[in-house]
Amino acid sequence: MGDSAVGKWATGSSYGPVLSQTDLYLLNTELQLNPILQGTNKAFNLMFNIVPREVSTQEARDRDIPFTAKDEPATLPRVTDLIIITELSPWCTMVHNPRGVTMSDVCTTIWKEYTENYITEQEFNSLSPRLQEQVKRVSQNNQNAGGWAAMYYGTPAPNRYKRVDWLRDKIFFDGLTKKDMYTVSRLGFKAPNVFVMNLAA
Repeated sequence: MGDSAVGKWATGSSYGPVLSQTDLYLLNTELQLNPILQGTNKAFNLMFNIVPREVSTQEARDRDIPFTAKDEPATLPRVTDLIIITELSPWCTMVHNPRGVTMSDVCTTIWKEYTENYITEQEFNSLSPRLQEQVKRVSQNNQNAGGWAAMYYGTPAPNRYKRVDWLRDKIFFDGLTKKDMYTVSRLGFKAPNVFVMNLAA
């Protein structure tokens, strides 16, 4: 029996139904978040830098290994949708997979949300002048990190800023948590599939 046992978070599609958002709300089911996304798995430390989209695990201090848990379910029971917010930005990240949201879906969607979308002029103007200057500097640094061409040609200061620039130095994923009071104050409701993303410098 011990040889045939499958890990609780193992990759696969045979773990019962995938709950749609409607099913989840009607059943009012509490979701169990994958320990890797919580940062509580002692054997597997997720290292995710949003700017260059570096996703790896750190099992030893001297080396990174590939993200082998990418196909594991993000939650149990599996769901089609997760909503991720953070106290550091005004946006909601909607993660969707009709076959059940995986760890890879979470990381890829967060990366795309912050690196492919721009801050609107209204959003930028809502920042204090000090924070606006910080966002401008971070944006310039992120563009210069794009390679030798950006440095060689002396790319001018951008007039459009990406959402990742808004985060300034807080670009390392530091886990997901449930914060129902914050969620209600931010969204006006709480739900089992809404999680708050922590970010670190």
